Amino acid sequence: MSTTTSPDSTARVLVIEDERALASMIVAYLSRAGYEATVARTGPEGIQAVHEHAPDVVILDLGLPGLDGIEVCRRIRTFTDCYIIVATARTDEIDTLIGLSVGADDYVTKPFSVRELVARVQTVLRRPRTGAHHEPEWVFGDLRVDSAGQQVHLGRTAVPLTPTERDLLITLASRPAMAFSRRQLIDEIWSDNWFGDEHLVDVHIAHLRKKLGDDPETARYIVTVRGVGYRMGPG
Repeated sequence: MSTTTSPDSTARVLVIEDERALASMIVAYLSRAGYEATVARTGPEGIQAVHEHAPDVVILDLGLPGLDGIEVCRRIRTFTDCYIIVATARTDEIDTLIGLSVGADDYVTKPFSVRELVARVQTVLRRPRTGAHHEPEWVFGDLRVDSAGQQVHLGRTAVPLTPTERDLLITLASRPAMAFSRRQLIDEIWSDNWFGDEHLVDVHIAHLRKKLGDDPETARYIVTVRGVGYRMGPG
């Protein structure tokens, strides 16, 4: 494991990648952008590195030795809500959607531009974490969404969400009368220059609904608007 630190670093990025040349290139670009970049080369080493370094962002290759990246992602999500960007050479949709369904926030497919990858890191770190909306809290039946405190409760029970799930819910809750298209949600949460499969929104919404116990057929909180996208249900 190797580490490069910038004196002006404002965020820590862990690169879990077994291709040495690619990992070194990613670290070089991240360091140039002002981040503290750490490399792990196997699945188990990556999980340990997350424990040790508490990164703000993890760049996770799916084809890792020792432990598959999907399982690494699943285990990381049991103890941290850091941003996870999946990097994969497997371009079929099933692998991508599985990666996102276990808690990844974004993905890139190999071969990718390292500049684009660093731009993705910068985008997730620029997401407003507090005070992003005029209202500090919204209530929809038993669901309470606290924007300022970045917390979500069902009744008295806190609901653990990934950063992307939380951002999606806050975006929908902030404008409950508005039906958002997939593209509008991507522009709001990922950035207006993001490109890729827009169905990643559906994956995050499905995961969010599952955590909220919200059946899409009889939705109480997140309603599907046919031909458009999603909106928050009546409070």
